[in-house]
Amino acid sequence: MTTTSDSTAVIPLDELPDLVGRSFGPSSWRTITQDEVAAYAELSGDRNPIHLDPDFAAGTAFGGTIAHGYLTLSLIVPLMAEVFQVTGVGVGINYGLDRLRFPAPVPVGSRIRALVHLVSVDPIAGDSGYQVVARVTFEIDGGAKPACVADQVLRYYR
Repeated sequence: MTTTSDSTAVIPLDELPDLVGRSFGPSSWRTITQDEVAAYAELSGDRNPIHLDPDFAAGTAFGGTIAHGYLTLSLIVPLMAEVFQVTGVGVGINYGLDRLRFPAPVPVGSRIRALVHLVSVDPIAGDSGYQVVARVTFEIDGGAKPACVADQVLRYYR
């Protein structure tokens, strides 16, 4: 494993099993904007006013608009890539998620970042690669609880 000047861990495929239990990151901070939330609402069809209507949202327990949980989750790809990259891979795929939770809302205008913890690495049949479980935790700048915690299941094929 090597680390680039921007702190990205670059991991050869066959070194993955040796790194179980290691943590990587954090990523850089990413500010969530109202424009991004509105674009996600249009794309997903989730137009709940808690995400889109500042006047409505101001009267709720959140005190303002919040990002969709799945918008936060969608940032797993770019934020994880900042801290964790595997080399020697023919193709890598997202195989799914386990234990997905959204413990705290993400207020529009706040910043989030990702931390990655390598939970498990198991060989795929036929020595074709590895199935990896990485726990990704999204922190909110100044927040007491994370915005999202998910065990991302990835498959890296030779």
